[in-house]
Amino acid sequence: MATKPFGLFEVCGIEIEYMVVDRQTRNVRSLVESVLDQLVADNHGGEALVFAGEGGVPVEWSNELVAHVAEAKCHRPISEPAALLEALRAGVARVNAILAAQGAQLMPSAAHPWMNPKKDALLYPRDEEGIYKEYDRIFGCNTHGWTNLQSVHINLPFADAEEFGRLHAAIRVVLPLIPALAAASPYLDGGFTGLLDARMEYYRTNSLRIPSMTGELIPEPVFTPEAYQTEILERIYRETKPLDPTGILHDEWANARGAIARFDRNAIEIRVIDSQECPLADLALAHAVIQITRMLAEERFVSLAELKSWDTRRLYNIFFAGVRDADQALVDPQYAALFGFPPSAPESCGLASCAPTSRARTFRELWGYLFALPELRHPLFSPVYQHYVVHGPLARRLLNRYGLTPTHADLIAMVDALATCLQDDVLF
Repeated sequence: MATKPFGLFEVCGIEIEYMVVDRQTRNVRSLVESVLDQLVADNHGGEALVFAGEGGVPVEWSNELVAHVAEAKCHRPISEPAALLEALRAGVARVNAILAAQGAQLMPSAAHPWMNPKKDALLYPRDEEGIYKEYDRIFGCNTHGWTNLQSVHINLPFADAEEFGRLHAAIRVVLPLIPALAAASPYLDGGFTGLLDARMEYYRTNSLRIPSMTGELIPEPVFTPEAYQTEILERIYRETKPLDPTGILHDEWANARGAIARFDRNAIEIRVIDSQECPLADLALAHAVIQITRMLAEERFVSLAELKSWDTRRLYNIFFAGVRDADQALVDPQYAALFGFPPSAPESCGLASCAPTSRARTFRELWGYLFALPELRHPLFSPVYQHYVVHGPLARRLLNRYGLTPTHADLIAMVDALATCLQDDVLF
């Protein structure tokens, strides 16, 4: 029997990626297959689930493209991100217990700081449909943009075409806010990349052989399912066909924009959030993004027509200012006004620098203002937001501790610290 689709913000879905590393060397280990086998055995041949208490939504574990990256996600839609916290903690503990027997452990954050994708990454071996092999054949997946990136995905539902247009308009505008909040990938190849969210720079370029797959990362201003199918998906399928004659990649998930429509489940999936250091931080950031998207979709600050009018290239430029400088990037005043950010923010934003001023404002100030809104106050997550206001995103905190020219010993210490944060669910 068909079920009624969920309406706007009625539920959400959360997915978080983690990397498996050796407990001693901290190099990546391709052990996800054995982890999933053990979780299935735990459930007597059922699904790879970890439960926490009676009646809660379990965490489901699955593989990704490469054999050292695992994904944890809610097994069914949840009312809010906080509903997943205990199961996610239990899931991390169980997976780490399985890995401990093999001298390995989960590592959080968005990228491994020194792995060599050409040498260290293996495709996940169970690829019955040949999807991973096809991606590798077309793009050559031994790059950071395919094998060295962990993210948090948020799935938000829509019940009909009107809700799709409203949600898509809001998400397009929210996307440029995210790197300044979530940047967690400053180091690659053993050194500082010059970017605080290097994951997104590599993600942006990983599908250049078929440019329409990623587009300009910010989705085009299309606000009906029909227009989305015609202007985005069909263009991807046309460009993909010469390189993929069997049509393996002819599906919605081939779309690699920063947010993609999943009409197969009546949802839009946000894909540009770097994984953080612990479940509490990941879910806090998801909560913030959802609440701000809700406020925009409900026309709390500006009209839907104003949201729809924003040019893709302008949003792209704002987004990549955050990729480069995160919290310290300057904010386009007209963009900030879309969230009700006044020219002189109130003192309640939590920063002394929010006192009246005529100078350009930063993303950290904008986020400080947003965290002070009633919709973002939360008994579990507000301490995470205050930590950001004081110390910046995870990438900024990592740079402050390990510097612009870290030694390999420094990076090992960093992975040690991040793995401990994940295990203990504490902020870095």
